[in-house]
Amino acid sequence: MKQVNVGLLGCGTVGSGVARILIHNRELIQSRLGAVLNLKYVADSDPRAGRSIAFGKGVFIPDAFQVVDDPDIDIVVEMIGGQGIARKLILRAIENGKQVVTANKALLAHHGNALFEAAMKKGVDLAYEASVGGCMPIIKTLRESLVGNRIHSMIGILNGTCNYILSKITREGTDFKSALADAQARGYAEADPTLDIEGMDTAHKLAIIVSLAYGIKINYDDIYIEGISRITPMDIAFAREFGYTIKLLAIGKKKGDRIEARVHPTMIPSGNLLSNVNGSLNAVTVSGDAVGNILLYGHGAGMMPTGSAVVGDIVDIARNLIHGSIGRIPLLCCQPDQIRQIPIMPIDELETNYYFRFAAMDSPGVLSKIAGILGGQGISIQSVHQKGRKSNGSVPIVMLTHQARESGVRQAMAEIQRLDVVTDEPMLIRIEETNSEA
Repeated sequence: MKQVNVGLLGCGTVGSGVARILIHNRELIQSRLGAVLNLKYVADSDPRAGRSIAFGKGVFIPDAFQVVDDPDIDIVVEMIGGQGIARKLILRAIENGKQVVTANKALLAHHGNALFEAAMKKGVDLAYEASVGGCMPIIKTLRESLVGNRIHSMIGILNGTCNYILSKITREGTDFKSALADAQARGYAEADPTLDIEGMDTAHKLAIIVSLAYGIKINYDDIYIEGISRITPMDIAFAREFGYTIKLLAIGKKKGDRIEARVHPTMIPSGNLLSNVNGSLNAVTVSGDAVGNILLYGHGAGMMPTGSAVVGDIVDIARNLIHGSIGRIPLLCCQPDQIRQIPIMPIDELETNYYFRFAAMDSPGVLSKIAGILGGQGISIQSVHQKGRKSNGSVPIVMLTHQARESGVRQAMAEIQRLDVVTDEPMLIRIEETNSEA
C-alpha cells in the first residue's frame, strides 16, 4: 500500500489536534484513503509540546527546516501561526516541491497572493480549509460545491471569541469588560484579545472567502473593520425591544461592478438564523443564484474541530498525489488568468438602515435639534425611543432610520456630537435585514 509522508510544523493547540487525529484514527483514514498517512515528523522548538501524545522514536524534533528539507516528506502542515517564520517555512516547502496545508488566516490575508503564486509556479497544492470557520467547510463549499453559482452574498459569524462575549452580554446583561474576562478565563480569548475583539481576525477570514466567491486577489487592506468593544448592555436591550440581536458580522456582497466587504457589529432580526448562533460557535450564510440561501454552522476554533479540517486537507492532497492530480482545483477557485481586479466599495458609499443612540441633556428642544441635523443629511427617522434612564443628568435617545448613506450618517454624527446638549459620543450600529441578491 502506498505511503504518504507528512511533516507537522508546530504542536500547539491545533497542531496537537492534528497529530492526535492522524495517530488515533490512522486505520480509519487508511480505509478511506487507500494509502498510509505516515506522520514522519512533528517539529516544535518547545520540548514540552505534544508531550501527552505517544509519538514514535525520532518523530518529535526541534528543527522545522529539517522537515521542509527532507526529500521524503510529501506534505508539510504548517501550524506555527504568525507571519514570520511560518511564511519562510511555507515558501521553503513550496520551493522544495512539497504540498502544503495551513490554517494560518493572518498569513493568507496579508501574504496569500504571493504564496499562491509561488505554489502555482511550482505546481504544488496549498490547502487552507481550517483558516476560516474551523470545522465549517466554507472553503470547500465555495471552491467545489458552489462552483456553478454566482454568489450574491456571504454573511457570517466568524469569530467565536466575539460571539461568546456578545452572547454573554445578551443573556446576562453583564458589561463588555466582565464578559471579556470570562471569555479569557474559559480560554476563548487570548491574554491580548485585540485581534479578536477589534474585528481583525474576522476580517482576515472575510478577505479569504471574498477572494474565493468573487474571483479576486485577496484584499485585506480595503475591508472596513470595526470591533465590539463599545457595545453595551443598553444597546443590546434596545436592540431586543426593536426585535433585533447584535452580532459581529463579516459581510461580503457583490454590488454591480464592486464588492462590499465589511466587518462590524450589526443588528439582525431576532428571527434570523444567525441571531440564534450563540456561545463560541460560528456560522455563515451564503446566497447563490442556483442554491438560494444555505447555512454552515459549527465550531470555529479549538483543538479537535480545527484539527479535523486540517486532516481533511491532508487527505484531499494525499488523494491528489496518489492519482497524479495535483492542481486539480485552482487555489483561489478561479483559473489564474481569470482572477480579476474588482474594487471593494468604500464604507462611505454604503447604504443601509441604522441604529443611533445619543446621550443628551434632559431639556426641551434636544430631539428637534438632533432630528434637524439628521434631516439636513437626508436621513429619515423610522422610529424614536426617548426613555427616562437618566444617568449623570443625561437620558438616552434611540433612533432607527430608513435607508441612509454612510457618508451622510458620519457627517451627521460629527455635527450632533458637537451639540452642547449631547454629553457623550453617539453610538451607531448598522442594521442588516437579510441576505440579498445583487
